[in-house]
Amino acid sequence: MRAARLEHVNIRVTDPDRTASFLAKLTGWAERWRGPAIDDGWTIHLGAQFDYIALYTPKEPVTGRFEKGAPLQHVGIVVDDLDAAERIVEDHGLVPFSHADYDPGRRFYFYDWDGIEFELVSYA
Repeated sequence: MRAARLEHVNIRVTDPDRTASFLAKLTGWAERWRGPAIDDGWTIHLGAQFDYIALYTPKEPVTGRFEKGAPLQHVGIVVDDLDAAERIVEDHGLVPFSHADYDPGRRFYFYDWDGIEFELVSYA
């Protein structure tokens, strides 16, 4: 049997356009699709040729922040230039934390506007 690969992750956000715009600037990913979704919601697919993140909002928008780790711990993204990525995070009013440098790479974390934790890591 061939090895499987992760095709997508679907996360619920309050503002898919804001999150997609931010992640596109941070990662260089492109919008693959947008449109109506389950339960009269709305989704934007943002990513590369074979994988993406789905940014979903239901008809009745999410309010407030999600509880950390319920159930998602964090989303990890590899970037080429960690310092440039950190500037983008800060330019969007988000706060980097838990900077670390250990094998196999440097990293930091941040919460987005919905309380979703992201880890950015560079193996450069």
